[in-house]
Amino acid sequence: MAMNKMRLWLTMLGMAMLLAPHPAMAWWDMGHTTVARIAQANVAPKTRAAIAALLRHAPDLATPGCPVNTMATASVWPDCIKALGDRFSYQYSWHYQNISICQPYDVKAACPDGNCVTAQIDRNFRLLKDRKLPARERLMALAFLVHFVGDLHQPLHGADKGDLGGNRQRADYGDYAPEKLNLHSIWDGWLAERAITTPPPLVRQYSAAERAAMAGGGTEDWSRESWALSRDMAYGLALGGDPCAQQEPKRGKLDQSAIEKLVPVVREQVEKAGLRLARLLDEALG
Repeated sequence: MAMNKMRLWLTMLGMAMLLAPHPAMAWWDMGHTTVARIAQANVAPKTRAAIAALLRHAPDLATPGCPVNTMATASVWPDCIKALGDRFSYQYSWHYQNISICQPYDVKAACPDGNCVTAQIDRNFRLLKDRKLPARERLMALAFLVHFVGDLHQPLHGADKGDLGGNRQRADYGDYAPEKLNLHSIWDGWLAERAITTPPPLVRQYSAAERAAMAGGGTEDWSRESWALSRDMAYGLALGGDPCAQQEPKRGKLDQSAIEKLVPVVREQVEKAGLRLARLLDEALG
């Protein structure tokens, strides 16, 4: 029964997302909270205590409808506050970067004045690390950092094909093919749900060897990784071959075979996001 309710909720949220003009909620809530929970399970005890101390300042944010009392709620706070309008409208473009998959990788050209997800990960890491700042500012930085690391690991928030991160690329997900279903929504929701709920559980303590294999690199490395996955997997599998060779956009499709190929890819992206976030939190707070 609980799973049926979750699927119904995801479907209703997904249909609302189909009408959005631009990426709004990478991974939806399930992806973001899973990344946060992986990080929470893998940070050092001192880091966990520092996070708890910052979370106690949640009332200072004055966003009661968007709570920040756990790592999980902090992970979705930057999406929740979009509904508050002018108070937080400055952060809208921080959730993505439109690096063309059909041109050589160039994050700087896609990130004017630091208003993109890669630059904001670096910025909020610095703010979180600065113990001279007020706790309110560092708590906001924590929430943004948790969220944006998750965003960057959703490939369609890291690159696109001039179509707003796949929002204008109509596509079918298996036999599910409503007219307005698009590639971005598929990756945010249905594919993420399928991957995260596929056993074994992703939220656990990872070994030192696993962390060493997945948690390395910096934001530009992770950005380039998402750009390649967007080109080769997100667009490549949906459009059948070279996505840049097509002159006219056609409706894409992820059949069952493609979905099965993508499930381990998405699972690994969520794991990498969680472990990389844990490393950043240890560096900033540990």
